[in-house]
Amino acid sequence: MSTTAPARATPRRTDDGPPLVPAVSRALTLLDRLAQCREPMTLARIATDLALPKSSVHGLCNTLVCFGYLRRQDDGSYLIGPRVMSLAEAFVHGTNVAQEFNALWKDAQAAPDETMLLSVLNGAEVVYVAARNGTRPLGLAFNVGMRLPAHLAATGRAMLAYHDAEFVRRLYPGGALPRMAGKGPRTVAELLKELTLTRQRGHSIDDGNIREGVYCLGAPVFDAAGQPIAGVGVCIHRAMLGSDRGARHREAVLEAARTLSQRLGGVPPTTEAAPRSTRKAHR
Repeated sequence: MSTTAPARATPRRTDDGPPLVPAVSRALTLLDRLAQCREPMTLARIATDLALPKSSVHGLCNTLVCFGYLRRQDDGSYLIGPRVMSLAEAFVHGTNVAQEFNALWKDAQAAPDETMLLSVLNGAEVVYVAARNGTRPLGLAFNVGMRLPAHLAATGRAMLAYHDAEFVRRLYPGGALPRMAGKGPRTVAELLKELTLTRQRGHSIDDGNIREGVYCLGAPVFDAAGQPIAGVGVCIHRAMLGSDRGARHREAVLEAARTLSQRLGGVPPTTEAAPRSTRKAHR
């Protein structure tokens, strides 16, 4: 039996927006509770968890069953129905990671001090799909459409770290890895060790792999299926790391990646999480 805490029948208001419709709030809270539980729930249990009269819950359940958002088992208990999939598909279809990234900065009065990047994997390379170049020149401009080796770029490593080892090996069938600035892993075995460290830290580090003196930090963005679909990065001059060794920049990139994942319906894993198998997603 699930030990998830009972849901609230009416969400707590945190703003001064328009009033909520009670019946809609109760119906959505009921769906949330069933989704959290992940097992059939009886009418009595739903009523207890939501602190609502059985008669009210009975009416809510009947209505949701009629519309396909719930299904009733032979024993009278309820499960999430198939109609919710159309909502999930519509959400995924209408969400674009680059648009969401750009939306993070739409209210900014000026460009950030440091360069913020968004890339996606394309084979063994990353392709930059959005960038907010900072006010401090790096000597290296990141433009939309630019490509770099994924095993050297911070955003690339952030994504590769959450793919399984078989996926990574397929990207580099020869086993040897090219280098740009004389740094970075030379072999797939060295890369896999670095990716393990990346997962343990929760972020990736490019210390001069792409350009000497440029220090980049990366974090993965996850979709609703838990797949790493993009990487967020911040790049600075190594001399500008400061006494905190880049802690401020690290938190900035992690927060941006968390926010993007949440907007895409994804939940970032813990730093100890193992990489997901990607055979199905990349067949």
